[in-house]
Amino acid sequence: MSFGETFKALSNPARREILTLLKGGKLSAGEIAAHFPQTAATISHHLNVLKQAELVFETREGNYIYYQLNTSVLEDVLLWLADLKGEETP
Repeated sequence: MSFGETFKALSNPARREILTLLKGGKLSAGEIAAHFPQTAATISHHLNVLKQAELVFETREGNYIYYQLNTSVLEDVLLWLADLKGEETP
């Protein structure tokens, strides 16, 4: 994981919205795509960027792929930002 990939992934509003949707729990690609006017291919691209940045991970269940948040990457970014700001971290 690199912070560059993480920040690139977070720079897109659609990808941030996907992360917000996943706060509620795992969703299939189709369930995610239903929230957007973009094509399924575009949503698939966004999901791939999020996977490469390790912000989400996928699990296969039967014919479906489900996506979930990977909060450990977000925690690493928050710790780095807190350290940069000069805050004490636990």
